[in-house]
Amino acid sequence: MGLNKVIIINKAGYVAWYGVLLYLSYLMLLITLQYIPARLGIAFLLTKEDVTGMLHYRIAFFTHVYTGMFVLLTGMLQFPAIIRTKYPRLHRWSGWVYAFLIILVTGPAGLIMGIYGNGGLISQSAFCLLAVLWIFFTLKAVLAARAHQFAVHKAWMYRSYALTLSALSLRAWKWLFVLLFQPRPMDVYHVVSWLGWGGNLLIAEFLIYYTFRKSFKSRVESLES
Repeated sequence: MGLNKVIIINKAGYVAWYGVLLYLSYLMLLITLQYIPARLGIAFLLTKEDVTGMLHYRIAFFTHVYTGMFVLLTGMLQFPAIIRTKYPRLHRWSGWVYAFLIILVTGPAGLIMGIYGNGGLISQSAFCLLAVLWIFFTLKAVLAARAHQFAVHKAWMYRSYALTLSALSLRAWKWLFVLLFQPRPMDVYHVVSWLGWGGNLLIAEFLIYYTFRKSFKSRVESLES
């Protein structure tokens, strides 16, 4: 296969991926709009009537929901090469918004929600670990960028955004399991609470390995030529 065909296929895949991501983000926006204005007794909160009476849970829930879309969209701006090269200021400022929200707002709110997650200890452990890793990965990405270690920064951002996308993948896995197996609701929750972000992280690690291996191979070839 010629180089031009490979480039075209890569670009087509890139566009298709962002098209799917934008569509799923649109679906997430529809979910978010259910909670504007803030009110109880609707959608997901119907399953949380035992904790919605607690002020700190309500604050955490609505904070997480309202800022989640900004995290999803600002994170999306971190990866296209055209934005990094032609619009570096947009890349930088959207990255700061992304990191600020995860480390200080959306991530901590998600941790509080995880403590009260549906499905008991199995799911609660998954959601709490997700929140902790989300904050940690994002902080590592920020520290690497400030140290001008941009390859390391990119790797940590892959991991961070993989966990950001768990908001989408969790729902996709849940839909698929219900469609195929029709299991009990809590059984589904136990599985997707881990698979929703664990699967994403495995994909991120593969992409990191592939990217670093390709970069290392290019350096070796340039030194040998």
